[in-house]
Amino acid sequence: MPKIIWHCLVIILGAAAIACGFNWFLIPHQMLSGGVSGISMLLGYFTSLSLSIMYFVLNIPLLIAGWFILGRRFIILSIVSVAATSWFIGLLPVFAVSPDPLLSCVFGGILVGLGTGISFRVGGSTGGLDIVGSIFTRNRDFPIGTVMAGMNGAIIMLAGYLSDNWTIALASMVSIYITGKVLDLIHISHIKVTLYIITNETEAMLKKLLVRPRGVTKIKTQGAYTDIEKDMLMTVTTRYELVEIKRIIKETDPKAFVNIVETVGVMGSFRRS
Repeated sequence: MPKIIWHCLVIILGAAAIACGFNWFLIPHQMLSGGVSGISMLLGYFTSLSLSIMYFVLNIPLLIAGWFILGRRFIILSIVSVAATSWFIGLLPVFAVSPDPLLSCVFGGILVGLGTGISFRVGGSTGGLDIVGSIFTRNRDFPIGTVMAGMNGAIIMLAGYLSDNWTIALASMVSIYITGKVLDLIHISHIKVTLYIITNETEAMLKKLLVRPRGVTKIKTQGAYTDIEKDMLMTVTTRYELVEIKRIIKETDPKAFVNIVETVGVMGSFRRS
């Protein structure tokens, strides 16, 4: 329970960083973020709808879908993030910290990436396309990164067309790019990762890992220095599930040696049948 409370506090801190990036850097210059937040901003700029309310409303169906498909802990933390971000967006005043759009897109992107990254680090998400990405990559090797990039590009193109200001649209693209880079630094860049786990608690580890939708391969290994035989477990998962896997490993065998490698692609069955 204390750990859950700590994770919720981290999520709320991340939500505050995202809202600051929006209200103090991006929104004053009519720039967009990516995903659902970008759609919410687009609606807020060109209609009388409230951005904070639209951000919350657009996330509701995704969170409901995630509740039935993904782990409840992941969705509960995501709900905390979405609710806190919506509240901070409505609470914080909108004003331009810098009159320079270039500086604003850079620092806005950094704050949004920071808030998103620390949410991922504790096993949650900021809702939106993160939920969509988690659902799709849970079942198959789906190029969700390409889909996200395409959707963000479409939102930016629509904003440029409606506002007839392509400078702001291009600055928004720079901000989204910086957000992604900051997220990569804090969490992990690739959608899929491979874990190599060398443990003395093989059966206990397998019992917990095999209830998840990913397959696990057991490999016999021998230490070159000690000549002691151990088991190495190999599994491929997604960055959305990585925190949960790390939690299982720490609880089962705190002394386990784990190597986490970014995975470019997967052939064959990604989901354990």
